[in-house]
Amino acid sequence: MADGYDPGFLTTPLPLPRPADITRTLDYPRFTVLLDPSRRLAAATGVNIEGSTLRDLPRAGEWRLDPRIGDDEQTGPAVYARNDLDRGHLVRRRDPGWGAVDDARAAMEATFFYPNAAPQAAGFNQSKELWLGLEDHVLAYAEATDQRISVFTAPVLGPEDPPYRGVRIPLRFWKIAAWQGAEGLATAGFLLDQSELIDTRDDLLAAAPLGAFRTFQVPVAEIARLTGLDLGRMPAGDVLAESAVRAGEWQMLSSVDDIVL
Repeated sequence: MADGYDPGFLTTPLPLPRPADITRTLDYPRFTVLLDPSRRLAAATGVNIEGSTLRDLPRAGEWRLDPRIGDDEQTGPAVYARNDLDRGHLVRRRDPGWGAVDDARAAMEATFFYPNAAPQAAGFNQSKELWLGLEDHVLAYAEATDQRISVFTAPVLGPEDPPYRGVRIPLRFWKIAAWQGAEGLATAGFLLDQSELIDTRDDLLAAAPLGAFRTFQVPVAEIARLTGLDLGRMPAGDVLAESAVRAGEWQMLSSVDDIVL
C-alpha cells in the first residue's frame, strides 16, 4: 500500500497545502502530516478517503511518539496529562480506513501517532459534534459523484495561542474538504473556534461551563489568509457564494443543514 497523501487521488490534481516555514513531512498510510517543529504541531494534514469502501472496524491503536523525529519536535503525552485537554485527531481514525481489511486497519492505527494530534478542550457539545461530523456530511454529498474526497485539517498556528507546558495551545482549527464536482474541483472550508474554552493560567485548562466550541463555514481564501498556507487551486473551487467569498464572511453553523455544498 502506498504511503502518504496522494495528490492525484481526485480527477483534478491537488497538492498538499504548503506552509511558508520549514516543516517535517511525515507520510503515513493514505495520509500525510506536515509538522511545524517549532510549534510541535501540524501545520497541515491531508488524507484521501474512498467513501465506497470505508470500513467500520473496532477502535484499535495507542497514542505514541513518531520515532522518525525528535521528542522535542512533537507534542507528546506530558501536555495532555492531568488536565481538560483531549488528543484531538486531525486526520480522523476512520478516514484512511478503506479498502482491504488489513490495509484499512493499518491506516487507522497510524492515526494514533502524536504528530496527528492537537490539543482540544475536553467535553462535547453540539458544536464540537458538528465539527466532527463535517466530513461525513461532505462525503455523503460527494457519493453522488466520484465517491472520493480529500480532506485537509490542522490547527491555526496563531501568535495569540497561549503558552502551556512548552507548547502553544491552538485557539482555532481549520478544515477543507475537496471533491470532484460536476464542473471541476469543489471545495468547502470550515473553522472551529475553541478560544472561549482555553485558559492556561495556573497550569489549568478551562472546561465547558465557561463557553462553547463555535463552528463556522468560511471562504477557503480566508483559511489561506489566517494560516499563510499556499492552497493552490482550492480557493477557486470554493462552493460558497461568490459574494460571501469576496466579503470573507464567516457563517456560524448550528447544524449540518446550515452547510453550503
